[in-house]
Parts: sequence; structure tokens; C-alpha cells
Amino acid sequence: MKPQAVTIAGRTLRMTNLDRVMYPDGTTKAEVLQYLLSVSGALHEQLRFRPLTRKRWPHGVEAPSFFEKNLPSSAPEWIATFPFGRELVRYPVLEDTDVQPSLAYYAQGGVLEFHVPQWRIDTPSVPDRIVLDLDPGPGAAVSECCEVALLLADRLAPLDLAARPVLSGSKGLQLYIELTQDSPVPLGTPAAVISDFVKTLAQAMHTSYPNLVQWRMAKQVRTNSVFLDWSQNSPAKTTIAPYSPRGTQKARAAAPVTWDEIRSGDLQQFGLVAVQERLAEFGDLLQTDAPA
Repeated sequence: MKPQAVTIAGRTLRMTNLDRVMYPDGTTKAEVLQYLLSVSGALHEQLRFRPLTRKRWPHGVEAPSFFEKNLPSSAPEWIATFPFGRELVRYPVLEDTDVQPSLAYYAQGGVLEFHVPQWRIDTPSVPDRIVLDLDPGPGAAVSECCEVALLLADRLAPLDLAARPVLSGSKGLQLYIELTQDSPVPLGTPAAVISDFVKTLAQAMHTSYPNLVQWRMAKQVRTNSVFLDWSQNSPAKTTIAPYSPRGTQKARAAAPVTWDEIRSGDLQQFGLVAVQERLAEFGDLLQTDAPA
């Protein structure tokens, strides 16, 4: 397919290879672009004003990939940046304008995954949320992650900390806890304190459920259990954003689910089409569904 000029929300971009197959199931770059534009409102809520790390598969998921933090000098001038870190990496930032053109630019470059930290650029390195990342080891699956998620919800309830579940689109799921000034862990709590809190929680869960939950990172201890990755709350770490596609063998995306679905235990990761259908039917569950 010849290069073509595509105008999106008033911005014209040069798009190439829109017919390129990005996934073994035949999903093309054009279909990834269509997905990103379809979910742009919900995805924007998760990316806005956070330094954006992208993972690119320029030639599809069966070819090499790489992470990209710095915004290339060839990028459109209307994409905002946030210099951060010792080397002042120019992270792109998704603001409240040019959302769809920015996502189209990333799709053109083969971006399939968007990763963000738990903080925003107005409060660098100070989290505005907690993430509990549940990663199933060999012999475990999403069902075990759901079991751990329910146990965590029970453990957090007396602390008045409510979480919203998100299937990762890969193997596991995350629980997001939004922080406010009135939270038991209030907005403005240093990242080191939050990381220690989650690490202590993970250790306590392992003590209570030693055959189900692991807190240590060593892969050899994770068989038949779920690793509660407390390190995701470090300001230097990033987590896959809800509604982001995944660079998996099947065209999938991270997607929020309800606690009723978690309780059913009968969950599978969602494909791009299913995520769009769920968003159209239920709205953005991260904004509308009651946390547990």
C-alpha cells in the first residue's frame, strides 16, 4: 500500500504500510489504528499527563521489538514533552488536545504498548495511585489471579482502600487504587512509603496463603502461584496502561472488568474487538463501575 496522507482531528499525518500484518491472526496496522481511535477517550484518561514509554513492533509481533522513552526529533512539533531523569529524557506526554493525532502517530511507528508510571508530571515521582500487579507463575492462570484479587479486596476493605480490577491483556491482572487527600494512604505520600506498604502487604499475603501468593521476585518460587509485584509502585517503574494493546501473539488489550466478573473466576484476556464492544456497551468501567 502506498503512503497516504490521513487527516485526524485537524492534523495531517503521513501513514505508511497500513496493510502490514501486525499479529499472526491477521490484524493489520490499520486495525490497530482503528482500535486506538475507537478507545481514545478511555485510553486518554489513563495516559494524560503521565510520561509515556512506548514499546514498538515496527514489523509486527513476530519481529524484534524495543522500548522507546525519548521522543524522536522527527516527531510532530505539536506533541508535548516532559524532560525527566538524570539524562533529561524527553518523554512524550498526552495532553488534552491532539489525542487522536498523537495516537495515530504512535500507531504509524508500530507502537503496540503504552506504559506509564503511577505519577503525573504535575507531581513528579509522587504517586496518585497504587497498583497491585498480579502475575501468574507457571501452572497458574487468570483464575488464580482472580482468587488473589478477591483476597486482597477483603484485606484492603478494613483500611478503606477500594480497588478496580484490570485484565492485563497478557497473563495476569492489576488492581488500581486511586489516592485522594482523604485516603488512608493520602495523596502526596512518598513513593518509597507506598512501595514499602505494598511490599508489606505482599509479604502478609504470602504468610496467609503461602501456596497461592508470592512476594519474592525469583522466578523459581512462582510455580503454581501468583506473584504480587510490589515494585510497580517505584517512581522509576511503569505499568501497562488500561486499554493499551499488547504485543502478544493474539491481538489483545488491557481492559477493566467488574468485580462480579472477578468473582465468577471465568475470565479470559480480551481481544481488541471485544474491548471496543465492552467499552461501547458498559462505558469506561474505571470511571463508572464501583470499586470493591
